[in-house]
Amino acid sequence: MNEKKAWYVSGYLALLFSLAAAAGGAFLIIYEASKDSVSPFGIGAGIFLVLLAAICMSSLMIVQPNEAKVVTFFGTYMGSVLESGLWMVLPLTNKTNISLKVRNFNSQTLKVNDAEGNPIEIGAVVVFKVMDTARASYDVDNYERFVEIQSETAVRHIAAQYPYDTFSDDAAVSLRGNADEVAAELNRELQNRLAVAGVKVLETRLTHLAYAQEIASAMLQRQQAIAIVAARSKIVEGAVGMVDMALRQLEENGISLDDERRAAMVNNLMVSIVSDRAATPVINTGTLYG
Repeated sequence: MNEKKAWYVSGYLALLFSLAAAAGGAFLIIYEASKDSVSPFGIGAGIFLVLLAAICMSSLMIVQPNEAKVVTFFGTYMGSVLESGLWMVLPLTNKTNISLKVRNFNSQTLKVNDAEGNPIEIGAVVVFKVMDTARASYDVDNYERFVEIQSETAVRHIAAQYPYDTFSDDAAVSLRGNADEVAAELNRELQNRLAVAGVKVLETRLTHLAYAQEIASAMLQRQQAIAIVAARSKIVEGAVGMVDMALRQLEENGISLDDERRAAMVNNLMVSIVSDRAATPVINTGTLYG
């Protein structure tokens, strides 16, 4: 069911007419009742005016800013009123209030398994707004509860599609390293789920992301080990370049080394550069050849 505009007019004239009709009807009833000879016509006219005033009062409604009224007449959807103010619609109708404000839903911290089967804790915030009041009222039982359930379902599904972190392939998408891409994917999936309720998702963000407590310490050790290996790899790569540069500069300066002396120099330079402790030089006053 799609939203449509309901018929409505200014309610101030209707309110004035209702008050006048109620006052006139009450006056006729009291006046006829006080007379010695009661006129059925006068009593009937008074009752009619009071009933007419009650019917007119039932057609009045107040719409607050950033809210809407969904008007239903004996089970038939008559339309929605989105403009704030005092309005008169069809009498004897049911008016349901729907908020049009931008709202946040902060999901609970969910415990799920990522793409690699590791238990993780994840949470998200969803910013949404009702765009179609008819769908929000009639196509789902309770659109606010519907948003909560679908949001948590989408968060679980997205968390299972990606690993928490990537240790071998830096180009792969992960929950920790690609938060913006994951949030955009969550936004698209959640919008598809909530379209049936007439709700538009304005923004989604991950608010909590961590390994589950039972594996947090083990994964921390793994991350530390990977960081140490990566740092050592960079150090070795730089050391090889420095040694190669040193040997080439010696050759350019006319200092030639045989293979054994070259190997000894490479060994000494590599040890002094790669070692995580300060090098202790040893002056050799002899010769390599005994």
